[in-house]
Parts: sequence; C-alpha cells; structure tokens
Amino acid sequence: MKTVNHFIGGKTVEGASGNWGPVTDPATGEVTTQVALASVEEVDDAAVASAKAAYATWGTSSLAARTAVLFRYRALLDAHRDEIAALITAEHGKVHSDALGEVARGLEIVELACGITTQLKGELSTQVSNRVDVSSIRQPLGVVAGITPFNFPAMVPMWMFPLAVACGNTFVLKPSEKDPSASVRLAELASEAGLPDGVLNVLHGDKVAVDGLITHPDVAAVSFVGSTPIARYIHQTASANGKRVQALGGAKNHMLVLPDADLDAAADAAVSAAYGSAGERCMAISAVVAVARSATSWSTRSASAPRRSRSAPATTRRPRWAR
Repeated sequence: MKTVNHFIGGKTVEGASGNWGPVTDPATGEVTTQVALASVEEVDDAAVASAKAAYATWGTSSLAARTAVLFRYRALLDAHRDEIAALITAEHGKVHSDALGEVARGLEIVELACGITTQLKGELSTQVSNRVDVSSIRQPLGVVAGITPFNFPAMVPMWMFPLAVACGNTFVLKPSEKDPSASVRLAELASEAGLPDGVLNVLHGDKVAVDGLITHPDVAAVSFVGSTPIARYIHQTASANGKRVQALGGAKNHMLVLPDADLDAAADAAVSAAYGSAGERCMAISAVVAVARSATSWSTRSASAPRRSRSAPATTRRPRWAR
C-alpha cells in the first residue's frame, strides 16, 4: 500500500504519531493509500518550527529572488500538468479533463504571484497637512497556514501558498487527508524550482493538526476553505488566538431564470451547474429561482416532458430540458 508522509523542511518526513488515515480509490472504494496524521508535537516541533526558521531569511529576501523562483515553479507546474491531474483523479475521482482544468486554474494564481512586485509597492503622500507626509510599507507577516478541502486538492492550495510566499511569508499547508498526494507533489516541485527548505511545508492530519495550527503562537495568519460549520469554528478559534483569519465556508448558490430565458439552455446549464463534478464544486447551484413567465413555462415543459417507459427502447431520449 502506498504511504503519504509529510513534506517538511524541503524533504519527506515520516509520520511519527503512529496514526494513519485511509485514502480510497473513488472508482472502486478500495483503500489504496495510507496518509500520516500529525500529532501536536509534529505541528509544533516540525512543521511550524521549520517555517519559522525559514522565515528568518525568506522574509528579508528580495522581490527579484522570490519571483525568479515562482517563474521557475510555473514552468515546472506546466510541464507536470498531466501528472498532477492523474493524482487528483486517483484520489478525488474527477475525470482527467476536469482535473486538468483544476490545475490550470491554480496556475493562473501562480502567474499572478509572478507579477506580485507591483502590488507590494508602498505609498507616499506628501503634504497631506502642513509639513506632514504619510507613507506606508508592505511587509510579510511570518508563518501562515492554509487548511484546504478535498474537492479541489490542487487548485485551492495554489490559491493560497504562491501569493503567501511571494509576499515573503512561509507556509504550512494542511490539505484534506482524503486526497493528500497532489499537495505533496506541488511542494516537491516548488523545492525543485529553488524554493528554500522550510518555506513551503505540507503537514497531513485531522482535527488534531488543525487545532495545533490555529492556536499556535508562531502562526500569524490562517486561510481556510471548507464547510460553513468548520469555517465558523476556525474563524472563532484562530481570531481568539490573535491571528488574521480568512475562512471561506459554503454558500446557498442560486440560479435566476428570467422570463426571456432560453429554457432548453437554462435547464441544461442548471443540471450541469448542480451536478457537475458530483456537485462538489463550491459554486454548485443548489436552488433555481424561476421568475414570472419562466416559472410557468418551466413547470409546464417539465410536466409534459416525455418519460421513458420500462418497455421503451434504450435509444429513446428525453429532451435536454427535461433530463
């Protein structure tokens, strides 16, 4: 059975807690991999300590040095698209084309990070009052943590750590224990691109690891994407421990169908938006609001749509708007 360990300080680190989580093949339900689940000691003495040590030099490095690493990283990610997508498919289950799309969306944020230099400029306003000038500078925070969900194991981490490290922070990523391999591969490629050891660390785990990160005194900020109850918990706990928090929870996404809508296209879009990727997208449609005449037309057409009987041949198909 394959084993996924932590990636800390630029190298693979075997789990020391003795606790392991199962990773299944979504196509068969078979457990194919075991992933190490970190203890509090591994959070404190390994992941956060490594990131804190790396911050001493990375936080004072030049913008030119940081972006040079990111440009090399972007090239490596582009060259390994298929490999990363295959890891996503094996553990999450989305089809290869959808997984490639996820990698592409993550790459867009890496490209944004490559151009971060213009966004990090400070400001100077002279003579805002008599003999008073006002200036501002932008500085990194230190060690920051990212806690990411199972539904986008490559894209959501890449929403976080490329921008964080481009700004001079060091990063501890706690990905979902359900599909951990893509995050490890992202970190390995970052190391290959020249990111110094300890700048990007991947720590696997469950609530023990999460609680360790969001209460740790050396973690300055936390970013989270996941369910609303956990987002609320992380926001309250991390804020109470003096951290900057970005907690993105679930949403009740609505699709508005106006009276002049093409109902065939709208119904087809509603089904795709609700059930694409098994409905596991953050923006999956959960409610359709039909306005005025579209509501009557929608219900009438759906009610009158031909249904396939048990005796009907397999080639009989309902109209697209009635599927």
